[in-house]
Amino acid sequence: MTETYRTSLGTSSLDSIQLLGKEMATELMGEVSFGDLAFWLVALRRPTKGESRLFNAILVALADHGFTPTVLAARLTLTSAPESIQGAMAAGILGGGSRFLGVTEDAAKFLAQSLSDAGELGSDSSYEDLAKQILYDCQSRGLLVPGLGHPVHKNGDPRTPVIYKLAAEAGVFGTHLSLLAAIERVQADVFDKHLPVNGAGACGAALADLGFPPGIIRGFALVARSAGLLGQIAEEMRDPIGLQLYAAVDRNARYVDPSEVLYSRSTRSTLKDES
Repeated sequence: MTETYRTSLGTSSLDSIQLLGKEMATELMGEVSFGDLAFWLVALRRPTKGESRLFNAILVALADHGFTPTVLAARLTLTSAPESIQGAMAAGILGGGSRFLGVTEDAAKFLAQSLSDAGELGSDSSYEDLAKQILYDCQSRGLLVPGLGHPVHKNGDPRTPVIYKLAAEAGVFGTHLSLLAAIERVQADVFDKHLPVNGAGACGAALADLGFPPGIIRGFALVARSAGLLGQIAEEMRDPIGLQLYAAVDRNARYVDPSEVLYSRSTRSTLKDES
């Protein structure tokens, strides 16, 4: 008896490629956008028109954000190994962690867990009450709130209101986005400063409201950033800055005695504990 292996995605034969129950060449190519296909492959259903608009906007929002560490890693890897575009792409993708890109997943997980712990919610005041509880708890424990704050867009991330608008128009402005929006409304009462919801956090909440489990959401951020990385790598090939970056750091490197570094680190730790 021949052993078989189950899949709901794709198979191929001598003269046919089947994907998601469709004939790739005649039913998908030229008929389905790449964004819609990415949605379909994970959700195992086609997005509605509104969901498609929101999902593709999320991919655009996460595609590129300038000279981030992940981009620099990709460019410098290409500088070191110009024959290995896959190495440069991989270097950039591997940097998708808790500070860059991974915030999409972290925010979705944080919101999902908070909602699960809270139980049933209805009115805006309920969301705001929960948001205050969450923020006070994070403050008392010294924890950051995923999706809140941005190192550049301190007055507001321009991507966030667009995600809110498209989600509302698609009819998928659900519990995750509602709680995130409430967190932004009440955060000044807790922290005494303005911390806007960043685009990555809004994207994570929107993806959760689209029905994707939090554990898969970072994957969409990586799919989106792959396009940005490819653009950055193409620019590095056309107009390289890798050697310039390397030279700038190398020529400005300053040796310090290890004891000086250890003393400085110990002092910073003490000051942090006392603050």
